[in-house]
Amino acid sequence: MTSASRTGKSTAAALNGHPQLFAGERIAFRDRHDAGRRLAVKLESLRACGPVVVGVARGGVAVAAEVARALEVPIDVAIVRKIGAPRNPEFALGAVAECGVVALSREAVLALGLSDAALEALLARAERELERRVLRLRGAGEAARPLVPLAGRTAILIDDGLATGLSALAAMRSLRRRGAERVVLAVPVAAPTALAALRAEAEEIVCVHIPEELWAVGYWYDDFAPTSEEEVLAYLDGAI
Repeated sequence: MTSASRTGKSTAAALNGHPQLFAGERIAFRDRHDAGRRLAVKLESLRACGPVVVGVARGGVAVAAEVARALEVPIDVAIVRKIGAPRNPEFALGAVAECGVVALSREAVLALGLSDAALEALLARAERELERRVLRLRGAGEAARPLVPLAGRTAILIDDGLATGLSALAAMRSLRRRGAERVVLAVPVAAPTALAALRAEAEEIVCVHIPEELWAVGYWYDDFAPTSEEEVLAYLDGAI
């Protein structure tokens, strides 16, 4: 089931390489905190099932912290690393996540004509960065941050927005391997194509705004400053 608020048309024209929507048609969030509070309203019905809110690091954790606070439920982090194209790292070929999950866009890989060796090199690089992030955000040994138990529970996976949906796909599969009984995907804004591709992976999808043309996730925020790893740790500890 998909819950969404569609406000206004998404008629856009390019202006110096950036979208310019007609007055009143842009639905913007002030920042990730505002997005989280508005998303929490749509997730209120899930409070009774005792879910765990899981934010995709890094930006998704800021949104998730507001939802976890509103629903008064535990928060955890999904650590994911995008697999970027060789000459354009922002172009996602896929993503890797904890529990050995790899999610690839076969269409993107074929379109770039990557050899098996080149793809393996990109995967190895992404997995090394994933390991670094896991160590940074979860720690090691006696000081390690314990995983919030998901077995038999509903996990609400939250990111700050979806463009391709590949990172969310990897994160959802990781939550399944951790034992989540139900996975609800919840985001403030998303491309329609990304949501369509993820419907088979989630029991429910909740989205505040689905524009016809996404352009970029950051376009829908007045403040989309990067979230640091230090901030992620503070959100997880309840310090922000």
